[in-house]
Amino acid sequence: MSSSAEKALNKIYYLRFSENIRKMKKIEMVDLRSQYERLRADIDSAVAGVISSTAFIRGPEVRLFEEELQRYLGIRNVISCGNGTDALQIAMMALGLRPGDEVITTDFTFIATVEVIELLGLKTVLVEPDNGTFNISIEAIRKAITPKTRAIVPVHLFGQCADMEPILELARENNLFIIEDVAQATGAVYRFSDGTEKKAGTMGTIGCTSFFPSKNLGCYGDGGALFTDNDELAALIRSITNHGMKVRYYHDTIGVNSRLDTIQAAILRVKLRHLDEFNKSRMMAAGHYDRELSGLPGITTPVRSSFSTHIFHQYTLRIDGGERNGLRECLENEGIPSMIYYPVPLHIQKAYLHLGYGPDEFPVTNRLSGEVLSLPMHTELDEEQLSYITGCIRSKFN
Repeated sequence: MSSSAEKALNKIYYLRFSENIRKMKKIEMVDLRSQYERLRADIDSAVAGVISSTAFIRGPEVRLFEEELQRYLGIRNVISCGNGTDALQIAMMALGLRPGDEVITTDFTFIATVEVIELLGLKTVLVEPDNGTFNISIEAIRKAITPKTRAIVPVHLFGQCADMEPILELARENNLFIIEDVAQATGAVYRFSDGTEKKAGTMGTIGCTSFFPSKNLGCYGDGGALFTDNDELAALIRSITNHGMKVRYYHDTIGVNSRLDTIQAAILRVKLRHLDEFNKSRMMAAGHYDRELSGLPGITTPVRSSFSTHIFHQYTLRIDGGERNGLRECLENEGIPSMIYYPVPLHIQKAYLHLGYGPDEFPVTNRLSGEVLSLPMHTELDEEQLSYITGCIRSKFN
């Protein structure tokens, strides 16, 4: 097909869906309302049960959820807490990290990963992400390790695992802790070179996650959890989440107040039963995006790692040639939301200038921050919505 014929076909394709937009369900970046309507009976019953019991804090639903998540992940211990940021902080406290200890993590992530390192007086060591997968670069980690390094925090970004096998090897060689940030990848599966498979968050010393409402497994408020196979470490983590207590009013260690409330646990129990289905729906939506957008000039669709499933917390394009903001404006004009994760790299955030990094020290991160654009991604996207979104994009890039 000639270039002009293809452009004409794409224009017709776009116009056809433009005519139907008034009939189409509103496109949301994350459609929590429609998902709730699908689960309404079970969720309303679960919430009503908690209210009726009045066991709002540390009610039985909390422990039941922890046990069910343990079985799902295939790990010995899940300890719930108030949110994903707390989970990261509690992990570092439980591992005994001290001021001046170096913690390596990626420059291309949400601020919480670095926030807790600095709050605890540790030393943040930022490294570049992989240019293709956006996950932390193994070679960059290797170069950043010093005698003061105590931990590595790989972030499983956008829904697929960082390359954990070489990270675990580096940790063993250098006697380092691994704290997995799995807030965006609960349910993703990593495949080792020997064929062994493990879920995200179960490979390092501690896994940390968030149950923020927009996550693949999200509650209706804040929530988080830590995962570990080490029973002694789990007992310490549980104590830290409860003011450093194992026995009431006897405080053995400095702790915090970080609890998952019973209503949120009850909601998560319902949603956990659907998590694999939720992730499959996201993968199917991503497949539609791939089919329609792959090969368009100036657009790079998400790279799939051979060693990990991708459960698409975000579906993130790269837009070349300075066209990203123009595409975002175009989509907005057509009623299609989009987001930039993340527009400002950590190394140039005002709050972290004291780390001493130069503005051009992380060229991969800088380039990604100027090119990435995340499209609507959730469990309730239908074919009409997906076709309308991709039709709008194709009309601009053909």
